[in-house]
Amino acid sequence: MFALKCYLYRSVSEGPPMFRLTRLRFAAPVAAALLLALAACSNDTDAAAPAATTPAVHISTAYELPDAQAYPESIAADGRSGAIYLSSFLDGAVYRATPGKQQAEVFLPAGADGRQTANGVKVDAAGRLWVIDHTHGVAVYDTGTRALIARFDVREAQPFVNDLAITADGTVYLTDSVRPVIYRITPQQFGDAVAHGGRAELSTFSDLGPAKDAAAQNATALNGLVVDSTGRYLLAVDMPNGDLYRVALDGQQSIRKVTLHGGSMVDGDGLELRGDTLWVVHNKSDAISRWRITDDGATAELQQRVTDPALDIPTSIVHVGDRALVAISQFDKNGPYGAGTPGPFTVAAVDGI
Repeated sequence: MFALKCYLYRSVSEGPPMFRLTRLRFAAPVAAALLLALAACSNDTDAAAPAATTPAVHISTAYELPDAQAYPESIAADGRSGAIYLSSFLDGAVYRATPGKQQAEVFLPAGADGRQTANGVKVDAAGRLWVIDHTHGVAVYDTGTRALIARFDVREAQPFVNDLAITADGTVYLTDSVRPVIYRITPQQFGDAVAHGGRAELSTFSDLGPAKDAAAQNATALNGLVVDSTGRYLLAVDMPNGDLYRVALDGQQSIRKVTLHGGSMVDGDGLELRGDTLWVVHNKSDAISRWRITDDGATAELQQRVTDPALDIPTSIVHVGDRALVAISQFDKNGPYGAGTPGPFTVAAVDGI
């Protein structure tokens, strides 16, 4: 669920009228950054949206990451072992945190299997770890042996594969943030890839382009993705426009924009869905919002929104029990992302959201 904000894009005059991914520095002054780098991604709707906060919210450190340049992007929980996995967008490393230990360890080193960046991560029911490299596709690892099992590549040039969701039957769906498409890997396709050398291509499942609101001012950039517990539909957030889309999984692939009551999802990055409750992390807004999904996914109602500088560009969220764990990316700090010195990289525990 990479924070695909405009400070990671630069408009280019060559080629088609679209954005090309670069590691554009985030200007040190916040005002300059917003004017020069984030203007195309800003939306007054988000700032003006009703924000119901609660004084009961408490933010603390759950885990510390071992690298000074970790810049965590995505977080996933292994329901079987209790382990937490995090990806590093900067160098493609994957970290693992285990219950009872505050310090995470390197699970997959930087550059493993040629991966120079890592976005969405997810653990499936079989205990396999899925790791997205946005420039190529997704790789699948055995969490016990750390062995690479399979890889699925995007055949189109310059993709930005971003986040993924896994259904109960093992089907995997993935978003692309430079094309309004969702990819799919079925259990059959996974089995065929493993049986034939462990490598295959990602296939497009759905194109959300035609469903885009004609009034939307920014290009579509799909980011976070979740599936409802019954496997009826996917929800995908369009980060710069603040829209949420429902994609049916009934064979018809019908797509509709979800009606939002009480606010927008501008800056929406990672999503988590439990029953009828949807959590959204808003990266450059330093916020988390909680929504109630109604009408079979057709409507979302804002229940709570928490904004706190301690969230420092949150990119993903996962609940373990009643505790929300949030990846604190610090993407606006030093290195290729911005100016300033990052603090220790951590996973936050957020209680009360």
